[in-house]
Amino acid sequence: MKKIFLVLVLFSLSCDNDPINVDVLIFGGTIHDGTGMKGYIGNVTIKDDTIFYVGKKKNFIANQTIDASGKVVSPGFINMLSWGYNTLMQDGRSLSDLKQGVTLEVFGEGTSPGPRGSIRNNNYVSFGEAMERLESNGVSTNIASYLGAATVRIQEIGYANRKASSSEMESMRNIVKLAMMQGAIGIGSSLIYAPGDYADTDELVELSKIASSYGGRYISHMRNEDFRVLEAVDELLEIAERANIPAEIYHLKSSRKPNWHLLDSVINKVENARNKGLKITADMYTYPASSTGLTGVIPTWVQEGGRQAWINRMKKPEIRERLFEDIRKELSEQPPEDILMVGFNKQSMSNKYRGMTIADAAKLRGESPEEAIVNLIIEDGSRIQCIYFSMSEENVRKKIMLPWVSFDSDAGSYSDISKDFITHPRAFGSFARVLGKYVRDEELITMEEAIRRLSGFPADNLGIKNRGYLKPGYYADVVVFDPEIIEDKATFEKPLQFAVGVEEVFVNGVQVLSESEHTGNFPGRYIKGPGYSPSD
Repeated sequence: MKKIFLVLVLFSLSCDNDPINVDVLIFGGTIHDGTGMKGYIGNVTIKDDTIFYVGKKKNFIANQTIDASGKVVSPGFINMLSWGYNTLMQDGRSLSDLKQGVTLEVFGEGTSPGPRGSIRNNNYVSFGEAMERLESNGVSTNIASYLGAATVRIQEIGYANRKASSSEMESMRNIVKLAMMQGAIGIGSSLIYAPGDYADTDELVELSKIASSYGGRYISHMRNEDFRVLEAVDELLEIAERANIPAEIYHLKSSRKPNWHLLDSVINKVENARNKGLKITADMYTYPASSTGLTGVIPTWVQEGGRQAWINRMKKPEIRERLFEDIRKELSEQPPEDILMVGFNKQSMSNKYRGMTIADAAKLRGESPEEAIVNLIIEDGSRIQCIYFSMSEENVRKKIMLPWVSFDSDAGSYSDISKDFITHPRAFGSFARVLGKYVRDEELITMEEAIRRLSGFPADNLGIKNRGYLKPGYYADVVVFDPEIIEDKATFEKPLQFAVGVEEVFVNGVQVLSESEHTGNFPGRYIKGPGYSPSD
């Protein structure tokens, strides 16, 4: 039984050694330090915000002790793709991730919290200021972010579908320079969405060169994830080589059933590049379904000019026929029966259509699926959030076994599950699912390998120092969980269910989860990238 004492405790004091004073002693647990080495039973101590000791010594006097017998003690986990910035500004507890052991949220897929606004309109917020606002607002997890390539383009070009001019390109380079000095991890692109996909390869190379000069990385939702996925991988590899930059593939996948077999070729391309010396990695969420707006089946040519512009454009008869034709092509591989609508702008639309597939909605409305998609967007005034059942469980298992793949949620971080909303279960279960389903139940990978890829490996990929491992002198982001209990509970039918099994979580030496309950502490920090310059 766990015992936590808030008074000074003498634990197994050796007669031959003087006792050492620490703040927290976690004893008797199986230590997995994030390196991938086999675990062992030992003790972890914390002093101030850092790890003081990891090993088998017992001569400590602690203000607080935690009996971790039968439990695993590990570094905090890293969410390589979080959309939690806005949700964490509303509620910084981050319970959907904390209850899975996540201690670092990484933003920046295509868009980033900053820069935004304009100096002329007196509402400009820089990249660094946006990140510092969340930190000062109070957050229980640490936060970091890539600079969104689309965010950079919007600052200079807006939503126009054209090549950047030489002067615009120079201004974009300067935006990257400033963000890197303010702590951006690197450049993050999302190339299936407008206006991100209006950037050509040369533009992405130029931005990545600047990031590389500051020790940064490139990470990308590639330009295609279905029948042209191999071309998309080639582009990512070209950017990595030309910009001399490490590159990561966001949520590695081969979408839509006719393309599932292409995953093997994707893996081969990446491994061949790695063998040639390119630093290429990937991340994934642990489900066979993705989630995005109906923009996932709407071509980006119609989306130029921003949301209201493309909604207005879709009303024009001369546009609609071409648009319907393009959507029908998409639906030939992504059946409308496998697109589930979960998020609307208008309550009246949500009341009528939430939880309904496109096929069901089209039948109800007496329209073709492509007509229903366009008309629903126009009526709701939004892209309508959906879940796409587009991948295979076999491929999920295949990716989990790859040593160069880490993990993400690709979702917001939620704490109040009493609210009336639906989301993808990955928001509540992606990390616990690794340790419960794929380590314990299916034995696809070992516990030590899973923890390496949840902590130390992604920390290295981010270029973050002194985090991701249980080592003396490293920041004390520490998790204690029960390997026999840890499990994701969220389902597609009932996604708002916290994972179970994570009992204690420390962030920067401060306990944020105690016996699986939030402590009311918000010690999360803005973690800067390698180009950070305090004077800027």
